[in-house]
Amino acid sequence: MIDLPHEHGPGRPVLMGVLNVTPDSFSDGGRWLDARCAVEHGLELARQGAGIVDVGGESTRPGATRPLVTEELDRVVPVVRDLVAHGVTVSIDTMRAEVAEAAVEAGAAIVNDVSGGLGDPAIREVVARTGVTMVVQHWRAYGSAMQQRDHLAYEDVVTDVRDELGERLAELREAGVRDEQVVLDPGIGFSKTAEHNWTLLRRLDELMVLGRPILVGTSRKAFLGSLLAEPADPISAGDPCGPIGAGGSLGGSRHLAQDLVPRPPLERDAATAATTLLCAQAGVWGVRVHDVRASADALRVLAAWQAGMPPAPASADAASRRPTSVPAPGPSSTSSSLSARPPGGPA
Repeated sequence: MIDLPHEHGPGRPVLMGVLNVTPDSFSDGGRWLDARCAVEHGLELARQGAGIVDVGGESTRPGATRPLVTEELDRVVPVVRDLVAHGVTVSIDTMRAEVAEAAVEAGAAIVNDVSGGLGDPAIREVVARTGVTMVVQHWRAYGSAMQQRDHLAYEDVVTDVRDELGERLAELREAGVRDEQVVLDPGIGFSKTAEHNWTLLRRLDELMVLGRPILVGTSRKAFLGSLLAEPADPISAGDPCGPIGAGGSLGGSRHLAQDLVPRPPLERDAATAATTLLCAQAGVWGVRVHDVRASADALRVLAAWQAGMPPAPASADAASRRPTSVPAPGPSSTSSSLSARPPGGPA
Protein backbone atom coordinates (compact mmCIF):
# COMPACT_ATOMS: atom_id res chain seq x y z
CA MET A 1 0.00 0.00 0.00
CA ILE A 2 1.30 3.46 -0.93
CA ASP A 3 0.46 6.43 1.27
CA LEU A 4 -0.16 9.70 -0.56
CA PRO A 5 -1.21 13.13 0.73
CA HIS A 6 -4.95 13.40 1.31
CA GLU A 7 -6.59 16.04 -0.89
CA HIS A 8 -9.19 17.05 1.70
CA GLY A 9 -7.83 16.97 5.26
CA PRO A 10 -9.64 16.89 8.61
CA GLY A 11 -13.31 17.84 8.36
CA ARG A 12 -13.27 17.64 4.55
CA PRO A 13 -14.89 14.34 3.57
CA VAL A 14 -14.12 12.59 0.32
CA LEU A 15 -16.82 13.23 -2.29
CA MET A 16 -18.12 10.10 -3.98
CA GLY A 17 -19.89 11.10 -7.20
CA VAL A 18 -22.91 9.01 -8.22
CA LEU A 19 -22.91 7.57 -11.74
CA ASN A 20 -26.05 5.53 -12.37
CA VAL A 21 -25.78 3.50 -15.56
CA THR A 22 -29.40 2.42 -15.21
CA PRO A 23 -32.78 3.01 -16.87
CA ASP A 24 -34.70 3.31 -13.60
CA SER A 25 -32.76 5.09 -10.86
CA PHE A 26 -34.98 7.42 -8.85
CA SER A 27 -33.49 10.78 -9.89
CA ASP A 28 -31.59 10.29 -13.14
CA GLY A 29 -32.57 6.91 -14.52
CA GLY A 30 -31.73 6.53 -18.20
CA ARG A 31 -29.71 9.72 -18.43
CA TRP A 32 -26.32 7.97 -18.39
CA LEU A 33 -27.34 4.56 -19.75
CA ASP A 34 -25.23 5.04 -22.89
CA ALA A 35 -21.64 4.06 -22.02
CA ARG A 36 -20.08 7.04 -23.82
CA CYS A 37 -22.36 9.50 -22.01
CA ALA A 38 -21.68 7.73 -18.71
CA VAL A 39 -17.91 8.05 -19.12
CA GLU A 40 -18.19 11.72 -20.04
CA HIS A 41 -20.33 12.36 -16.97
CA GLY A 42 -17.93 10.43 -14.74
CA LEU A 43 -15.03 12.55 -15.97
CA GLU A 44 -17.06 15.69 -15.29
CA LEU A 45 -17.79 14.52 -11.74
CA ALA A 46 -14.06 14.03 -11.20
CA ARG A 47 -13.31 17.51 -12.58
CA GLN A 48 -15.89 18.97 -10.19
CA GLY A 49 -14.15 17.43 -7.18
CA ALA A 50 -15.24 13.83 -6.84
CA GLY A 51 -12.40 11.83 -5.31
CA ILE A 52 -14.29 8.67 -6.25
CA VAL A 53 -16.82 7.97 -9.00
CA ASP A 54 -19.34 5.31 -7.96
CA VAL A 55 -20.57 3.33 -10.97
CA GLY A 56 -23.77 1.35 -10.55
CA GLY A 57 -25.82 -0.75 -12.94
CA GLU A 58 -28.74 -1.66 -10.66
CA SER A 59 -31.26 0.72 -9.18
CA THR A 60 -31.70 0.24 -5.43
CA ARG A 61 -34.61 2.66 -5.04
CA PRO A 62 -37.67 1.42 -3.13
CA GLY A 63 -39.73 -0.84 -5.38
CA ALA A 64 -36.98 -1.43 -7.93
CA THR A 65 -36.71 -4.77 -9.72
CA ARG A 66 -33.32 -6.37 -10.26
CA PRO A 67 -31.65 -6.58 -13.70
CA LEU A 68 -30.10 -9.78 -15.00
CA VAL A 69 -26.46 -10.29 -14.07
CA THR A 70 -25.49 -10.03 -17.75
CA GLU A 71 -27.35 -6.72 -18.04
CA GLU A 72 -25.56 -5.30 -15.03
CA LEU A 73 -22.17 -6.45 -16.31
CA ASP A 74 -22.79 -4.98 -19.77
CA ARG A 75 -23.76 -1.64 -18.22
CA VAL A 76 -20.89 -1.14 -15.79
CA VAL A 77 -17.72 -2.91 -16.93
CA PRO A 78 -17.00 -0.78 -20.04
CA VAL A 79 -17.63 2.40 -18.03
CA VAL A 80 -15.35 1.30 -15.19
CA ARG A 81 -12.59 0.36 -17.61
CA ASP A 82 -12.72 3.67 -19.50
CA LEU A 83 -12.85 5.83 -16.37
CA VAL A 84 -9.89 4.00 -14.83
CA ALA A 85 -7.98 4.47 -18.10
CA HIS A 86 -8.49 8.23 -17.61
CA GLY A 87 -7.04 8.08 -14.10
CA VAL A 88 -10.31 8.20 -12.16
CA THR A 89 -10.68 6.29 -8.88
CA VAL A 90 -13.75 4.12 -9.37
CA SER A 91 -16.00 2.23 -7.00
CA ILE A 92 -18.45 -0.37 -8.21
CA ASP A 93 -21.93 -0.13 -6.71
CA THR A 94 -23.15 -3.73 -6.75
CA MET A 95 -24.60 -6.47 -4.56
CA ARG A 96 -23.27 -9.27 -6.79
CA ALA A 97 -19.94 -11.04 -6.42
CA GLU A 98 -19.67 -11.70 -10.16
CA VAL A 99 -20.12 -8.03 -11.00
CA ALA A 100 -17.74 -6.94 -8.24
CA GLU A 101 -15.02 -9.27 -9.47
CA ALA A 102 -15.39 -8.18 -13.11
CA ALA A 103 -15.30 -4.51 -12.10
CA VAL A 104 -12.19 -4.99 -9.94
CA GLU A 105 -10.52 -6.76 -12.86
CA ALA A 106 -11.42 -3.69 -14.96
CA GLY A 107 -9.72 -1.46 -12.39
CA ALA A 108 -12.32 -0.60 -9.74
CA ALA A 109 -10.64 0.12 -6.42
CA ILE A 110 -13.70 -0.05 -4.15
CA VAL A 111 -16.69 -2.37 -3.89
CA ASN A 112 -19.73 -0.45 -2.64
CA ASP A 113 -22.25 -3.09 -1.57
CA VAL A 114 -25.51 -1.60 -0.29
CA SER A 115 -26.44 -5.01 1.11
CA GLY A 116 -23.28 -5.19 3.20
CA GLY A 117 -22.52 -8.67 1.91
CA LEU A 118 -25.97 -10.10 2.63
CA GLY A 119 -27.24 -10.03 -0.96
CA ASP A 120 -24.45 -12.29 -2.21
CA PRO A 121 -22.14 -13.55 0.56
CA ALA A 122 -19.55 -14.60 -2.06
CA ILE A 123 -18.72 -10.90 -2.47
CA ARG A 124 -16.84 -11.09 0.83
CA GLU A 125 -14.39 -13.58 -0.65
CA VAL A 126 -13.84 -11.33 -3.67
CA VAL A 127 -12.94 -8.45 -1.37
CA ALA A 128 -10.71 -10.62 0.81
CA ARG A 129 -8.84 -12.05 -2.17
CA THR A 130 -8.37 -8.82 -4.09
CA GLY A 131 -7.67 -6.59 -1.08
CA VAL A 132 -9.90 -3.76 -2.34
CA THR A 133 -11.79 -1.39 -0.07
CA MET A 134 -15.40 -2.33 0.67
CA VAL A 135 -18.23 0.00 1.63
CA VAL A 136 -20.58 -1.98 3.88
CA GLN A 137 -24.03 -0.48 4.15
CA HIS A 138 -26.80 -1.23 6.64
CA TRP A 139 -29.46 -3.18 4.75
CA ARG A 140 -32.44 -5.38 5.46
CA ALA A 141 -34.15 -6.17 2.14
CA TYR A 142 -34.10 -5.62 -1.60
CA GLY A 143 -35.76 -2.53 -3.05
CA SER A 144 -39.01 -4.35 -3.77
CA ALA A 145 -39.55 -5.02 -0.06
CA MET A 146 -37.29 -2.73 1.96
CA GLN A 147 -39.98 -0.24 3.04
CA GLN A 148 -42.40 -2.90 4.26
CA ARG A 149 -43.45 -2.56 7.87
CA ASP A 150 -41.45 -5.46 9.28
CA HIS A 151 -38.22 -4.03 7.84
CA LEU A 152 -38.91 -0.65 9.46
CA ALA A 153 -39.07 -1.97 13.03
CA TYR A 154 -36.33 -0.72 15.38
CA GLU A 155 -36.10 -0.52 19.17
CA ASP A 156 -33.61 2.32 18.74
CA VAL A 157 -32.57 2.94 15.15
CA VAL A 158 -29.01 4.07 15.93
CA THR A 159 -28.28 1.23 18.35
CA ASP A 160 -29.83 -1.35 16.02
CA VAL A 161 -28.01 -0.05 12.93
CA ARG A 162 -24.73 0.01 14.86
CA ASP A 163 -25.22 -3.56 16.09
CA GLU A 164 -26.21 -4.87 12.66
CA LEU A 165 -23.18 -3.18 11.07
CA GLY A 166 -21.08 -4.84 13.77
CA GLU A 167 -22.48 -8.20 12.65
CA ARG A 168 -21.48 -7.41 9.05
CA LEU A 169 -17.95 -6.59 10.23
CA ALA A 170 -17.73 -9.93 12.04
CA GLU A 171 -18.86 -11.80 8.92
CA LEU A 172 -16.24 -10.01 6.83
CA ARG A 173 -13.48 -10.82 9.31
CA GLU A 174 -14.48 -14.48 9.19
CA ALA A 175 -14.20 -14.35 5.38
CA GLY A 176 -10.66 -12.93 5.63
CA VAL A 177 -11.41 -9.24 5.04
CA ARG A 178 -9.20 -6.95 7.13
CA ASP A 179 -10.83 -4.19 9.17
CA GLU A 180 -8.71 -1.57 7.42
CA GLN A 181 -10.42 -2.49 4.13
CA VAL A 182 -13.87 -1.54 5.43
CA VAL A 183 -15.92 1.67 5.33
CA LEU A 184 -19.35 1.63 6.99
CA ASP A 185 -22.55 3.28 5.73
CA PRO A 186 -25.70 3.68 7.88
CA GLY A 187 -27.93 3.20 4.83
CA ILE A 188 -29.96 6.40 4.86
CA GLY A 189 -33.32 5.67 3.22
CA PHE A 190 -32.86 1.89 3.19
CA SER A 191 -35.54 0.37 5.43
CA LYS A 192 -35.75 3.72 7.22
CA THR A 193 -38.47 6.31 7.73
CA ALA A 194 -37.68 10.02 7.51
CA GLU A 195 -37.54 10.12 11.33
CA HIS A 196 -35.05 7.24 11.32
CA ASN A 197 -32.87 9.07 8.80
CA TRP A 198 -32.76 12.30 10.79
CA THR A 199 -32.01 10.42 14.00
CA LEU A 200 -29.08 8.59 12.37
CA LEU A 201 -27.68 11.84 10.98
CA ARG A 202 -27.97 13.53 14.35
CA ARG A 203 -26.17 10.66 16.13
CA LEU A 204 -23.46 9.68 13.64
CA ASP A 205 -20.86 9.77 16.39
CA GLU A 206 -22.47 6.67 17.94
CA LEU A 207 -21.65 4.69 14.78
CA MET A 208 -18.01 5.71 14.91
CA VAL A 209 -17.46 3.56 18.00
CA LEU A 210 -17.15 0.64 15.56
CA GLY A 211 -13.76 2.10 14.67
CA ARG A 212 -14.30 2.31 10.94
CA PRO A 213 -14.71 5.34 8.64
CA ILE A 214 -18.27 6.37 7.83
CA LEU A 215 -19.72 7.10 4.39
CA VAL A 216 -23.12 8.82 4.25
CA GLY A 217 -25.48 8.99 1.28
CA THR A 218 -28.37 11.45 1.60
CA SER A 219 -28.31 12.75 -1.95
CA ARG A 220 -31.72 13.64 -3.39
CA LYS A 221 -33.45 11.09 -1.16
CA ALA A 222 -37.14 11.12 -0.32
CA PHE A 223 -36.77 12.36 3.25
CA LEU A 224 -35.31 15.60 1.87
CA GLY A 225 -38.17 15.87 -0.61
CA SER A 226 -40.67 15.50 2.24
CA LEU A 227 -38.88 18.12 4.31
CA LEU A 228 -39.08 20.58 1.40
CA ALA A 229 -42.68 19.74 0.44
CA GLU A 230 -44.71 22.58 -1.06
CA PRO A 231 -48.35 23.14 -1.99
CA ALA A 232 -49.29 21.63 -5.33
CA ASP A 233 -51.48 24.63 -6.16
CA PRO A 234 -50.13 27.93 -4.80
CA ILE A 235 -53.38 29.78 -5.63
CA SER A 236 -55.58 27.48 -3.56
CA ALA A 237 -52.86 27.45 -0.90
CA GLY A 238 -53.38 31.15 -0.34
CA ASP A 239 -50.62 32.59 -2.53
CA PRO A 240 -50.58 36.36 -1.81
CA CYS A 241 -50.11 36.95 -5.55
CA GLY A 242 -53.31 35.04 -6.32
CA PRO A 243 -56.67 36.79 -6.71
CA ILE A 244 -58.53 37.63 -3.52
CA GLY A 245 -61.61 35.46 -3.33
CA ALA A 246 -60.05 32.72 -5.44
CA GLY A 247 -57.98 31.30 -2.64
CA GLY A 248 -55.49 34.18 -2.44
CA SER A 249 -55.01 36.36 0.61
CA LEU A 250 -52.78 39.19 1.61
CA GLY A 251 -50.97 37.10 4.21
CA GLY A 252 -51.04 33.75 2.43
CA SER A 253 -51.21 30.39 4.18
CA ARG A 254 -49.83 26.90 3.77
CA HIS A 255 -51.79 23.77 2.95
CA LEU A 256 -52.29 21.12 5.56
CA ALA A 257 -49.55 18.50 5.46
CA GLN A 258 -51.65 16.07 3.45
CA ASP A 259 -51.90 18.64 0.64
CA LEU A 260 -48.16 19.21 0.30
CA VAL A 261 -46.20 17.72 -2.57
CA PRO A 262 -42.59 16.53 -1.98
CA ARG A 263 -39.88 18.50 -3.75
CA PRO A 264 -38.80 16.57 -6.91
CA PRO A 265 -35.44 14.70 -6.72
CA LEU A 266 -33.58 17.07 -9.07
CA GLU A 267 -34.56 20.02 -6.87
CA ARG A 268 -33.06 18.56 -3.67
CA ASP A 269 -29.38 19.34 -4.34
CA ALA A 270 -29.21 22.43 -2.13
CA ALA A 271 -30.59 20.42 0.79
CA THR A 272 -28.13 17.65 -0.02
CA ALA A 273 -25.24 20.14 0.15
CA ALA A 274 -26.51 21.23 3.56
CA THR A 275 -26.31 17.64 4.80
CA THR A 276 -22.79 17.42 3.35
CA LEU A 277 -21.76 20.29 5.61
CA LEU A 278 -23.39 18.69 8.64
CA CYS A 279 -21.75 15.34 7.91
CA ALA A 280 -18.37 17.05 7.49
CA GLN A 281 -18.77 18.68 10.88
CA ALA A 282 -19.70 15.28 12.34
CA GLY A 283 -16.38 13.89 11.09
CA VAL A 284 -17.49 11.43 8.42
CA TRP A 285 -14.96 10.00 5.97
CA GLY A 286 -17.06 10.50 2.84
CA VAL A 287 -20.37 11.60 1.35
CA ARG A 288 -22.02 10.15 -1.74
CA VAL A 289 -23.68 12.81 -3.92
CA HIS A 290 -25.14 13.34 -7.38
CA ASP A 291 -24.31 17.06 -7.62
CA VAL A 292 -20.60 17.09 -6.79
CA ARG A 293 -20.07 20.79 -7.51
CA ALA A 294 -22.63 21.94 -4.93
CA SER A 295 -21.12 19.83 -2.17
CA ALA A 296 -17.56 20.75 -3.16
CA ASP A 297 -18.50 24.44 -2.98
CA ALA A 298 -20.14 23.93 0.41
CA LEU A 299 -17.00 22.25 1.75
CA ARG A 300 -14.83 25.11 0.50
CA VAL A 301 -17.07 27.55 2.36
CA LEU A 302 -16.76 25.43 5.51
CA ALA A 303 -12.98 25.29 5.17
CA ALA A 304 -12.78 29.07 4.77
CA TRP A 305 -15.03 29.61 7.76
CA GLN A 306 -12.96 27.25 9.90
CA ALA A 307 -9.69 28.85 8.82
CA GLY A 308 -10.97 32.39 9.12
CA MET A 309 -9.85 33.17 5.58
CA PRO A 310 -10.71 31.91 2.08
CA PRO A 311 -8.51 29.14 0.68
CA ALA A 312 -6.46 29.84 -2.43
CA PRO A 313 -8.44 29.25 -5.64
CA ALA A 314 -7.76 25.93 -7.30
CA SER A 315 -5.34 26.25 -10.19
CA ALA A 316 -6.35 25.25 -13.68
CA ASP A 317 -3.99 22.29 -13.42
CA ALA A 318 -5.50 21.19 -10.11
CA ALA A 319 -9.02 21.56 -11.44
CA SER A 320 -8.25 19.30 -14.37
CA ARG A 321 -6.27 16.75 -12.37
CA ARG A 322 -8.20 13.52 -11.92
CA PRO A 323 -7.81 11.37 -8.81
CA THR A 324 -5.61 8.31 -9.16
CA SER A 325 -5.70 6.95 -5.62
CA VAL A 326 -8.02 5.16 -3.25
CA PRO A 327 -8.93 6.88 0.02
CA ALA A 328 -7.53 4.60 2.70
CA PRO A 329 -10.08 3.91 5.42
CA GLY A 330 -8.09 4.23 8.62
CA PRO A 331 -9.13 4.04 12.26
CA SER A 332 -10.19 7.68 12.21
CA SER A 333 -13.18 8.87 10.21
CA THR A 334 -11.09 11.70 8.82
CA SER A 335 -8.14 9.83 7.41
CA SER A 336 -5.16 11.97 6.43
CA SER A 337 -3.87 9.66 3.72
CA LEU A 338 -4.79 7.96 0.49
CA SER A 339 -3.89 4.46 -0.53
CA ALA A 340 -3.23 3.45 -4.12
CA ARG A 341 -2.92 0.03 -5.63
CA PRO A 342 -2.38 -1.26 -9.16
CA PRO A 343 -5.77 -1.59 -10.88
CA GLY A 344 -7.18 -5.00 -10.16
CA GLY A 345 -4.28 -5.96 -7.92
CA PRO A 346 -4.09 -6.57 -4.20
CA ALA A 347 -3.60 -3.78 -1.72
